[in-house]
Amino acid sequence: MNAVIDELSWRGLIAHSTDLDALGAHLDAEPRRAYVGFDPTAPSIHMGNLVQLMVHRTLQRAGHRPFLLVGGSTGLIGDPKQTGERVMNDADLVAGWVERIRSQVGRLIDLDGPHAATLVNNLDWTSGLSTLAFLRDIGRHFSVNRMLDRDVVRTRLTSGISYSEFSYVLLQSLDYRELFRTHGVTLQTGGSDQWGNITAGVELIRRAEGEHVHALATPLLTKADGTKFGKTESGTVWLDPEMTSPYAFHQFFLNAEDDMVVSYLKVFSERPRAELEDIAAQQAEKPFLRIAQRALADDITDLVHGEPERRAAETAAAALFGRSELRELDARTLAAVGRQLDAPTVGVGERFPSVVEVMADARVVPSRSAARRAIEEGGAYLNNVKVTDVDAVLSPDDLLAGQWIIVRRGKKTVGAVRVEH
Repeated sequence: MNAVIDELSWRGLIAHSTDLDALGAHLDAEPRRAYVGFDPTAPSIHMGNLVQLMVHRTLQRAGHRPFLLVGGSTGLIGDPKQTGERVMNDADLVAGWVERIRSQVGRLIDLDGPHAATLVNNLDWTSGLSTLAFLRDIGRHFSVNRMLDRDVVRTRLTSGISYSEFSYVLLQSLDYRELFRTHGVTLQTGGSDQWGNITAGVELIRRAEGEHVHALATPLLTKADGTKFGKTESGTVWLDPEMTSPYAFHQFFLNAEDDMVVSYLKVFSERPRAELEDIAAQQAEKPFLRIAQRALADDITDLVHGEPERRAAETAAAALFGRSELRELDARTLAAVGRQLDAPTVGVGERFPSVVEVMADARVVPSRSAARRAIEEGGAYLNNVKVTDVDAVLSPDDLLAGQWIIVRRGKKTVGAVRVEH
């Protein structure tokens, strides 16, 4: 078996392929060019997109060249959703998102060297395409019956689907044909939810060019209960540090489920197979040590945000639970911690609030009377310093970075407030 196919298979990154044996032989024959697309329907890519970048990092290490497409045109329409029509975003907004996402993917794939990746934007070849040419050259190769048979289309037929979203598959197929014609791209990858769009591109090239190309889809990562991986109570885990802070990012992976963490580690860590198998064995023997979770959180945070940000996230976590000094954290890290802890804002008028009030506001206790009991029992902490006076009142000197207070009940219940004064 081809080395790339073998690695992707072991890592659990193959759900569908047009012909896996033929693809392996194709990759063995000579260096190939492969592409994956990202639609700018938000200002950042997310964990599902990172799966595709891991596939292309594997291809690039093996000597193949990735083409990373950011959909300046497809992003104006959006792939049909199961739940209803997408919001049509303003063209200038989408253009801004294109640049942000191009910058993100460019940091995660090597853009230099003999196997340098290439960034492309499908707006470059669609903006000047006439409706007549699109219908004659692309539309005539598509059967409406086949398009209606797509799962998402069948789901939406009852509630309604616009012609724009219905035609999305033609645009994505056009991308594959264009990259095949102009750059010799012969492999497209994507998530398994994109399989219909991907194979439509393969079919278009067969019909229009008389050539055979390849496709590969990765499985959608899920949690043990089948829900989507990369979702939290507060929303999606984004790769943009302003949308999901490095601290929150690192914490998300530290909290990965025992039943799934080794699967995630195979996808997102680039450690050698033998090392990952050793971690899996240790995890199975002593799951309470959370060895796999720490490896996962460290590796993926290093990849996406860099080692300095990962170390800052570790320092912040240690400080929150009393293992290092909170005052060493900078304002940006404290703000990230505050967002993660859903910190309320407390206004200061003529007096600062009491510790009892702040503990209740930060929701580390259910009530002010519970806060008093925690102080009396020796289990209340203000900025990691034990509070012994139930009548203690905050002062300006207690504020971290001029506005933050961290309170804790016992060893594990931590909260924060932002003080405005």
